[in-house]
Amino acid sequence: MGRSQSSSLSHGFPVVGLCLAALLLSNALLYLYLESLYQTDEQLGSSHVGCGPRHFKMATMKNCTPWLQCSQINAEVRRLKLIGQGAVKKVYLAEWRGQKVALSQLSSLEYREDFLHGLSMLQALQGPHVVQLVGFCLEDHAQVTELHSLGNLLNLDGVLAQDQHQQHNKWQMRLMLAIDYVSILHYLHNSPAGRRVMCDSSSLEKTLSQFLLTSNFHLVVNDLDALPEVDPSRGLLVKCGHRELTGDFVAPEQLWPFRTEGKPFSDHLMPEYDERTDIWKIPDVTWFLMGRVPGGDVVHFHLFQIHEACKKEDPKLRPSALDVLKVYKSVYSSMVRDNAGFRDML
Repeated sequence: MGRSQSSSLSHGFPVVGLCLAALLLSNALLYLYLESLYQTDEQLGSSHVGCGPRHFKMATMKNCTPWLQCSQINAEVRRLKLIGQGAVKKVYLAEWRGQKVALSQLSSLEYREDFLHGLSMLQALQGPHVVQLVGFCLEDHAQVTELHSLGNLLNLDGVLAQDQHQQHNKWQMRLMLAIDYVSILHYLHNSPAGRRVMCDSSSLEKTLSQFLLTSNFHLVVNDLDALPEVDPSRGLLVKCGHRELTGDFVAPEQLWPFRTEGKPFSDHLMPEYDERTDIWKIPDVTWFLMGRVPGGDVVHFHLFQIHEACKKEDPKLRPSALDVLKVYKSVYSSMVRDNAGFRDML
């Protein structure tokens, strides 16, 4: 009897070990698959991958083409209708050789510096995270970029309510958009043009308007007119504008610190700050991106700790965009893995 039990146990241990090994292997393979899937989607979101400097290629084009110059823009880009207007630019739906593009023109010479700064950032930061530059004309204060017909993030809920897009209205896709958003912040904070701060983000609505939704549901940053550089090692810090900022959306260090003392706002006395103002705003943007979908509450639960860190009053205690990005990707992978395991059990 004892020998029989001993024999059963000796055979049982290898079986359990094999099962555990198989489980670990399947988890590892699933993780690698999710990583490759994310990278593939990220590459698909940018049609100009593989083009050399100062070239572009839109989705339906076979070859990369040099950026359009003044003569080509004036002769070949046909303005169709006004689709947007801000303080700095008017944006028109336009057409170039059968391709729909966005033509932006300076609204007022008062904002010429902002326009030129945004154009210089577009040139310097071309890549998967930034809207694709098609061409520009300094003489006419005009720039041409790739058109994303779904519009900016303010339209997200309206887009997902449409019949043809309702299948995308799930926590997986919404969390992927949040991953894109934090990836863009990480890129801007470590860009080829130095550490950049998104200064045009004084409210949730203004921040959402800076990002475009691509046809395959990824994000690219579009408006780079207010993207100053910071470098604490050189004592280079920023102030986002020359007016007093208010509200809970902006970071505490962006608020006038002497308001309780009754001192009127003074741009000269306002302290400067760095890119960690962008980190403070991450939880609010992600809350909007997640919307109200099944599974969204679980996502918020898993992100609670990192979001709490983003909201630290002391900016030095906030995580970097890379730290946040790692948590977001980890939560996405673990939730997909858990969902797959639950389906297997059924």
